[in-house]
Amino acid sequence: MPRKLPADPVEPDAAETKSARTRARLLDATAKVLARRGFAGTRLSDIAEQAHVQAPAIYYYYPSREDLIEAVMFAGASAMREHLEQALAALPPGTPPADRIAAAVDAHLRHELEISDYTRAVVRNTNQLPPQLSARALTEIAAYNDIWRELVADLAAAGQLRADVHPSIGRMTVLGALNWTVEWWDPEAGSLEDVIRTVQSMVLHALRP
Repeated sequence: MPRKLPADPVEPDAAETKSARTRARLLDATAKVLARRGFAGTRLSDIAEQAHVQAPAIYYYYPSREDLIEAVMFAGASAMREHLEQALAALPPGTPPADRIAAAVDAHLRHELEISDYTRAVVRNTNQLPPQLSARALTEIAAYNDIWRELVADLAAAGQLRADVHPSIGRMTVLGALNWTVEWWDPEAGSLEDVIRTVQSMVLHALRP
């Protein structure tokens, strides 16, 4: 009688890895639905369909729709900040303040319009959420705004900020315009490169003398 070979050992973290993949798929699906339909219009059934899971299975990973949305908002806001930090860190030392702002505009628009459903979800929904769902995301957004505050302050320190532009008002106006592009840009109507070049030009002309 042939000797029975032992079964292949199961990696101890296999179940954990599968669970992590499912969680990631649920977060990705939630980001897509939230970016498209908003907080009020995001339903668990839509998330389940997007993630290719049964809706009741979601409760195994997240207690509620709100927990899923909160996780997406935090992940999206964190990714926005990290993407901007990396884009600025990649610039050569001594890059002029205006060029750093142009790079920040590029990073913001690419992340918002091309790279991340999470960023679109953050931009479109931050002001719609109850405080308990937006608290962690708002902390990351504040850190993101601080980076922009430093960019404008550096421009002012270099004598390149218009005298009639209040730094905080100018910064928030720029960020508001960048965020609004998600509402009107249609990739079939024009290239992202055209959007970036135009917005860079308008931002720098608005801020500098």
